[in-house]
Amino acid sequence: MLHGMNPYAVHLEGRDPRDVIASTPQQLQQLADRIGPRRITDAPAPGKWSARDILCHLADCEIVFAFRLRQALAEDHHVIQPFDQNLWAKTYGVGDAAAALATFTAVRAWNLALLISVTPEQLRKRVTHPERGDMPFDAIVETMGGHDRNHVKQLERIAETPL
Repeated sequence: MLHGMNPYAVHLEGRDPRDVIASTPQQLQQLADRIGPRRITDAPAPGKWSARDILCHLADCEIVFAFRLRQALAEDHHVIQPFDQNLWAKTYGVGDAAAALATFTAVRAWNLALLISVTPEQLRKRVTHPERGDMPFDAIVETMGGHDRNHVKQLERIAETPL
């Protein structure tokens, strides 16, 4: 594991990031079903994201990860472009949770298909994150898994909140 440069690694709790990212779409669907359409837009606390907001964020992030993975493989020493999630989140109030989940699921399937073909040499390919420094390509995969777990745990807390 690459924990030093990845703030999301702690959320993996020793799990293989590839196993996590493969199982996330089904987990998200189950959690969205448990939360239900009546509660999907309810924020758990003032200033916190609703389940819909989290699903919209995950869909956006999966698109970002799709670009990062492909650019990192295509370019020599790719520099990752960060983004401000709070600025992107300004549109989530009109977002559709089901469309976000469908987008996440489709793009994740495409990303998993790519990752299956990545060689050990490509996993070691160097990329730069402006905030985290130089890292191997595999750190992007680890970030995906840790990011998934972080938000799945948030959705689990929402799902467990009594009506």
